Amino acid sequence: MKKYTLLLPVLACIGISACQKNVVEKQPLEFVNDDLVFDKLDSLGVYAEKYLYNVYSDLPNGFNRINSNILDAGADDALPSSNSDIVNYFSNGIWSPYNLPDNRWDQCYGAIQKVNLFLSKIDQVPLKTAGLKDQWKNEARFIRAISYFELIKRWGGVPLVGDKVFDLTSDLAFTRNSYTDCVKYITTEVDTAVKYLPASYATAYFGRATKGAAMALKARVLLYAASELNNPDHSTDKWIAAANAAQDVMNLGTYSLTTAFDDPYMKRKTSETILAFMTGQGYTVEIQNGPIGSKRGDLGRTNPTQELVNEFEMANGKMISDATSGYNPAAPYTGRDPRFYLTVFHNGMSWLSRNVETFDGGIDRPQGFGKATSGETRTGYYMRKFLSTAGTTSSYTSTDHCFPIFRYSEILLNYAEAANEAYGPVKGVYDAIEAVRKRAKLNPYTLPTGLTQDQMRQRIRHERRVELAFEEHRFWDIRRWKIAETVLNQPLHGIQITKATDGTLSYQVVEAATTKFQADRMYLYPIPYKELLSNTNMRQNPNW
Repeated sequence: MKKYTLLLPVLACIGISACQKNVVEKQPLEFVNDDLVFDKLDSLGVYAEKYLYNVYSDLPNGFNRINSNILDAGADDALPSSNSDIVNYFSNGIWSPYNLPDNRWDQCYGAIQKVNLFLSKIDQVPLKTAGLKDQWKNEARFIRAISYFELIKRWGGVPLVGDKVFDLTSDLAFTRNSYTDCVKYITTEVDTAVKYLPASYATAYFGRATKGAAMALKARVLLYAASELNNPDHSTDKWIAAANAAQDVMNLGTYSLTTAFDDPYMKRKTSETILAFMTGQGYTVEIQNGPIGSKRGDLGRTNPTQELVNEFEMANGKMISDATSGYNPAAPYTGRDPRFYLTVFHNGMSWLSRNVETFDGGIDRPQGFGKATSGETRTGYYMRKFLSTAGTTSSYTSTDHCFPIFRYSEILLNYAEAANEAYGPVKGVYDAIEAVRKRAKLNPYTLPTGLTQDQMRQRIRHERRVELAFEEHRFWDIRRWKIAETVLNQPLHGIQITKATDGTLSYQVVEAATTKFQADRMYLYPIPYKELLSNTNMRQNPNW
């Protein structure tokens, strides 16, 4: 009998011929009979559905996925606590085709291969529930579409393999399709999936693709396609398409902003959640990112930069650079945007019945600024976002952690950006931004009237940075806007806090890291070296 592996990692990549030569055994190590998985007598499709669940594991999962660090620690919003962590390569410029920290090529093509196998076999399963087979097919189609998006936002145009199911004898010498071809393929797949996906699921099925999730994917794909990196001719039509796609999600009437800013990533289902990567209850996020002074052993890996901290306005809606804002450099964390306190740990902040101490010699920065290369904050801050308040300073409590793949506030911000580029700062743009600011409890939350298109553009970029911090947006935003060559070619900063014998604190902004970004090559990832070796038709991205 013909057999397939369920996980299919060795059949996953376009560079499979390299695997054939060197890595893979003559026969796959784990076999599962395809007639058992896609059982011709199983009217409930028990194993087929479990296979589909396995494919869902390849969705973007965020959190500390880059060698225990978050992706945005490779942008300008954070640094990893260790200056030797590989995510640093993105900000210090030493990444390459041989040394790529965020290499999802194999995983994404693995997901595509698993989807293609599912689609090739599911028709032999005699599901008795009307419409369920079409739903499952289009859940799989959605996962394939998002996998291609994960590829093209890293590498630009990539090979489109259609519905092909590969085996160890397959010829995989594919050429790359254009970025435009890939965008068209993804949006066409999404448009098909929308027709069959449900609007929502019962509680037990949260985390599966819905009509809204597919539409949100289309909105993000078209936003990226309209942006400077992929739209050098500044086609207004592309911005209109992106605005319309985001408006379509808004018009569903299914989603709304939650009252609490942190609900979408601390609760398994909210009105704002469009799609989240659902994990089992645990406390790994707290272990990896909590301030190090807790007796329970938090590692404090993610250190927000002063650049991000400065982006948070005062609670009165004014930037700290505004002389009328009320900002006090001697008390820099007082009276800030409420989102700040749910995003960043700062000195003096109450956490698990103690105060965070990031002054030099404090329990969360015992060695002090410039005296440690790992093990404590490099910037004077720790990441607060995603962390549960459950537990104590000496013990953890398992809680939900739901990484937001799509949430409604992003849709509003996507719409505002695309509509502003297409039409200028019209009322709908103001409405979308002000809805996000109102939920943040800024008072007043309204924007100044009469903003120019460029002024509104800067407002939107600012709002994305604070609202979506650490959700894997900033890393890609600075690339699609083509501003990485500016923000990652200047030092990143932190704060040094000195405590006098009388308890008085003094604050000094200090340089925490240097950066390097080569604009002629680094807006796209290099094709991994093994793909070039295994596929003579593969072409490298420019200047790599």
